[in-house]
Amino acid sequence: MFGLLHSFSTWFQPEATSGAAPTGSPASGGGGGVGPGVTQFGLMVLMMVVFYLVLIRPQQKKQKELDRLLKGLKKGQKVRTSGGIRGEIVEFKSDVGDEVVLLIADRVKINILRAHVSGVIESGEQESKS
Repeated sequence: MFGLLHSFSTWFQPEATSGAAPTGSPASGGGGGVGPGVTQFGLMVLMMVVFYLVLIRPQQKKQKELDRLLKGLKKGQKVRTSGGIRGEIVEFKSDVGDEVVLLIADRVKINILRAHVSGVIESGEQESKS
């Protein structure tokens, strides 16, 4: 295990040289060492993998979950908009676009875009807030 870690860490580290010819050069007859181009390429690939795992993949999962939520909306569900308005879905207007009609108070209805629905309010969540 230690040998594997040592070889991996030396692969990413440039070779220390003195005033003499480097050990990996043809003049010294040594064989070994990795060029600086390969080291930079390896670090670039490693950074891209970390960037993907930390930023891109979680955002894609979140977007898929939101798309699934928006496609599964039904009449009678209580929802929260991105602007913070809470209401109950009473109608879908697909002829105008993807609009949803929300009942936010007695006889007060508003039209919003389906994309602005940010979440469904569970029945237990609604009762505890009231």
